This record gives sequence, structure tokens and C-alpha cells, in this order.
Amino acid sequence: MIIRFSIENWRSFRDPVCFSMIASDEQQHGDRVSKITQYNTKILPIAAIYGGNASGKTNLIQALNFVQYMVLKGTTPEGSIPTESYLLDDTSDNKPSRFNLELLIDNYIYEFSFAVTKNKVVEEKLIKILPTHEESLYNREGDKIDFGKTLNKDERLNFVFQGTRDNQLFLNNTISQQIDNFKSVYNWFKNDLILIFPNSNFNHSGNLFDDNNPLTNKMSEMISQLDTGISSLGNQEISLENIYQFGISKRDLQKEVAEGNFATIPDKFGKEFCVVGHQSGKLVAKKLVALHLNNQGEEIEFDIKQESDGSQRMIDLLPAFLAATDIQFPKVVFIDEIDRSLHSLLIKQLIEYYFTTCSAESRSQLLMTTHDLLSMDQALLRCDEMWITERKSDGNSILLSFNDYQDARDDKDIRKSYLQGRLGGIPNILLDDARINRKENT
Repeated sequence: MIIRFSIENWRSFRDPVCFSMIASDEQQHGDRVSKITQYNTKILPIAAIYGGNASGKTNLIQALNFVQYMVLKGTTPEGSIPTESYLLDDTSDNKPSRFNLELLIDNYIYEFSFAVTKNKVVEEKLIKILPTHEESLYNREGDKIDFGKTLNKDERLNFVFQGTRDNQLFLNNTISQQIDNFKSVYNWFKNDLILIFPNSNFNHSGNLFDDNNPLTNKMSEMISQLDTGISSLGNQEISLENIYQFGISKRDLQKEVAEGNFATIPDKFGKEFCVVGHQSGKLVAKKLVALHLNNQGEEIEFDIKQESDGSQRMIDLLPAFLAATDIQFPKVVFIDEIDRSLHSLLIKQLIEYYFTTCSAESRSQLLMTTHDLLSMDQALLRCDEMWITERKSDGNSILLSFNDYQDARDDKDIRKSYLQGRLGGIPNILLDDARINRKENT
């Protein structure tokens, strides 16, 4: 779970901002808030981030995407660090961008932070926060690193740090060198953090080869109940020639696809083919199809690209929602522009479905950016679960929780206060003024 996430000098966020999932003293919807007993704290299961266009909402999820990239993939030896500093003043481009995360991983809290310029990692720190004290695992400053008491005698760690490039996170290099001391943090970014952007989809193609897969069956059940016209989802075997036409050779596929595994290949429409190797060595390609009932009650196959934008978006998002509701393997799912191509009532229904699995013991989180105001309702969300991004006159974005406003009491229409501008985060539109000025000058 994400406890806190702070950034500074990243895209439109010039000054430090802190996004916190720590629950306030608010009692509303308290039964779904996660209780971390050993730390005597409560963590929110959901957060919605509102704000005008270009206010900074997407920049927040892009910051998490950058952190995930630096941890999992990292830079090439000669490559620059793809950080994006604030550009609307004369000094920020020469300052490092800073990122700080507090995460609940395997019932322990870790603080992971780093600061980077385009050329080097300036600082990097990993702390294990125990209920009674903090344990520094490592603290990197420039070309020096200090290890905590439990690790400072491990000569392998010093050796690996000597081989860590200036433009590379130490955490990333430890995994490359098969050092497992910090693997739980690395695995959180790899397995537990799911980021979904408006034009990306959640990869679920491997389930095409298992008709009894619970995910595929649950998706079919849900999609049929969401007024898409789709009765169920299925798969269709396709010719491998459809794969080879994208310049991928049979030899390359056989090398990439191990027995029993699969690889996904996007087609020209941005959707996915899925290729799998069988024991016989035969390669098979399948694609996802939507099934509709004709007037005779017979199932007719539709290519996914024939579906409406809203139906395609729903197919992309359902696996993420199902992942967020998996109690056994909790995830943090962050969806940018959840309302793209989706009706407000569908979004509300999906959120309420997610809430059915939230409790004091659950450890999943659903984060979203949105313009959809139907969800801005205290009957659905707590004040501390709603946030605002706002771009100030100098271009700097700020981030505020509704819980910080006096107008955000539980006996008030918070949506009305927001639209009246009392909470900020609404567009500052000048078109009417411009039209009046033109009339006056004619």
C-alpha cells in the first residue's frame, strides 16, 4: 500500500507536494479503511484526484511511473535520466527532482527516496520503519554510501555499489547483481503497482489460453452486466501470418516464447495478439473477441476494435478492478482519466463493486484521476479520499486534500462548493471576456 508519496521539481510541481493515504479522524465509511494495528494507523483504500485540465493530475501518476521505471528498468550506461524538471523559472532546471515514498510491504513500512538530475543520482535512501524505531538500510549521497548496522559488514553490497553507475539507482543494480536484501521493495514496484493511462491497457492476454481462468470468466460475467451489448468474452485462433507481417520471425518467436509461456504482440490497431508455445513446439496465436447475441439468440463474434470506445475502455479496465479486489494478492491500481469514454454511472458502479472487498484487513488501493463529478459525493467517498490539483498563475501546481477545507463538511454539498470555486481546482476560462472585448472594439 502507498502511505505517502511526495515529489518536488517534477513537471508542473515546482514546490514539494505530499499525497497522503493516511486516514484522518473522519468516521464516515470507516468500515472499509485498512487498519495497520502494529503501527497504530489507518490507510485509505481509495483516492480520487480532481482538477482542471493541465492542473497536474496526470503529472502525479507520471511521477510514480518514472519512479517505477527507474527501479525496474533504469538507464543505459550512456543514457541520460529521463527526469522532467519544472521549466517555468530560471533555476529549477538546474536543481534535482525529488521523489519520496512510504510503502506498506509485507506488514512493514519502508521509506524509499531519491533525487536525480538528468546526469546522475544525487541521493538515494531506503529505510525500514519498525513500530518502535527506524532502521536505515542504506543512505547514498553522490559517490558515497552508508549501510545500516545490520548490513555494513556485507562486503558484497559495497562491491555492488562500486559497480553502480552515476545514472543508476542502487536498488536497480542490486537486483541485476542478484542481491536479495531489498528485493521485497523491488517486487512491490514490479508486481503490486499497476499504472493505467488513457491509451494503455492492463495486460491480460495470457488468460486467452485458459477457458477456465477465473479472471476471464469474471470479466465475461461483469461485461454482460454493464450494458455494453456484449454477452461474454472469448478467444479466436488466428493465423501466424498475422504475426509475421509485423516483421517478427518464427525463429524469434520460438526463442522468446518458452514452453507454456506467452508473449503479447500489438497489432496495427494497438490491440494484442498472444502467442504461446505448446509441448509439440507448435506456435499458436489467439486474440480476444467479444460475443454478441443476434435475434436468434446465437453468439456472433466481434473484433474488439469493432466495439465502441467505451466498451474497449471497459475491457481494458476490468482486469485492473478485478486485480484490486483480489484479497489474496493485493495491488495498488492507479488509473489516469478513469472517466475517459465511460458513463458516470458505470464509474460509480465499478467503485462500489471495489468497495465490496474493502475492510480493515484488506490491503489493496484504487487511485484515480478524473473530471467526473458524480463521484464527488460524500455518500460515496470520504473528504480525505478526495484531492484537488490546481495550477497557480505562475504555472506551479499544488495538491490539496478536501479534508483541508472548512467547506468540505459532511453536511455540505461538496460538489456544489467545488463548482462554485470555493475549493479551487476548476478551469479559469477567459473566452467570455475575450468575446466581450471583441464586441466592444467593433
